[in-house]
Amino acid sequence: MQTKGLYILFASMFIVMSGYGLTLTVLPFHIERMALGGGATSKEISVQVGALTGVFALMQFFFAPFWGAMSDKIGRRPLFFAGLGGNAVFNVLFGLGSDLVTLYVARILSGIFSSAILPTATAYVADASSDSDRGKSMAWLGAATGLGVVAGPVLGAWLSRRSWHPAFHFGIFSVDGFSMPFFTAALLAFVALIAAVYMLPESLRPVRVAEFEPRTELMEIERIRTSELGKLLRNGSFWKLLYLSFLSYFSLALFEGTFALHAQQVMKFGPAQMGMVFIVCGLVMAVGQGAIVVWFIDYKKEILLLAIGSGMVGVALILLMLTETMTFILIWVGVLAFGMALLIPTLAALASRRSETEVGTALGLQSAANSLGQFAGPVTGGFIFVLSIHIPYLFTAAPLLATAIFLGAKVFLERGRQDGPHFD
Repeated sequence: MQTKGLYILFASMFIVMSGYGLTLTVLPFHIERMALGGGATSKEISVQVGALTGVFALMQFFFAPFWGAMSDKIGRRPLFFAGLGGNAVFNVLFGLGSDLVTLYVARILSGIFSSAILPTATAYVADASSDSDRGKSMAWLGAATGLGVVAGPVLGAWLSRRSWHPAFHFGIFSVDGFSMPFFTAALLAFVALIAAVYMLPESLRPVRVAEFEPRTELMEIERIRTSELGKLLRNGSFWKLLYLSFLSYFSLALFEGTFALHAQQVMKFGPAQMGMVFIVCGLVMAVGQGAIVVWFIDYKKEILLLAIGSGMVGVALILLMLTETMTFILIWVGVLAFGMALLIPTLAALASRRSETEVGTALGLQSAANSLGQFAGPVTGGFIFVLSIHIPYLFTAAPLLATAIFLGAKVFLERGRQDGPHFD
């Protein structure tokens, strides 16, 4: 295992995800303010919040497979750098935006470039870890990501001091208190980029040039790539993995995209209270993956982890719908977050084992499924929220609980197998 490279990668992901967590708590309120300025009604605001949250993930859905496949050809480093650089540039543009059009442009371009970060980082972990350590390394990657999401709101609370709030306009751009979190996120992405450029080694092993003519070898590489991709797309168990990846991220994104609106209506939550919610969510996910899941994730327990994780997220969504006190909200958010802590590294580890030569392609496809869920979650939630603030959670909890029951039954029926239950 390339320990040094993994540590640097984890540090880079912590830094860039701190920027993501920093913007997470103010994003719905920033969009709401722009929508109100554009004359949107209260019902249209929830749709705009869902659409602007989801369009970022939609771009990731389209481009993550491309970045993942490209990383198999030219290496993980350059595409990881492109993702960090694009994230920095377009966070600045988002912070400068003074209307919804600018926010959409910035969000779309940020989604295109940022979609390179996670599949290349996950492929890097797969490259740098032995098969037996891969699940644990994925859990550590998830822990670094989760800790970043926790650190972001804490930093945001510090930056939200009134004396730090500028207010001036120039043309179609403006800078005010809502701009500062996005500028800080851009700075953090730039710091992660500089650190990675100087300290992150390439993990992808170069193709060995044998006694082939160049054209013959290129044709052989393309044949292997095409055949591996075909195997993936014909593999029924891989499609089940993609479905569960989609469902997991759909659930998390629906919660993230609609809970601010839900809590605002039910309990008059503002950015400070939402910051506390996301701190708890990120902290539980980080600690769950880094301190607990890392000790249990292996070939014989992965299906059980998926069953428990799906069930916990489904139950938590139902209980959040019924809760109106801060204490119980934080408890159920913690249950949801721990369920996600079980799901995310387990799914990534299973996906990375689906191809021996095209790990980036497999993880890019899984990242696309994740991104489709991240897009569909807040968009679906935004539309359904107009009908009832509770229906989005019921709509999501049902397939999660059904999946938990199915996987739990599979574990029970196959408990006698020497190599444990299989995901097929």
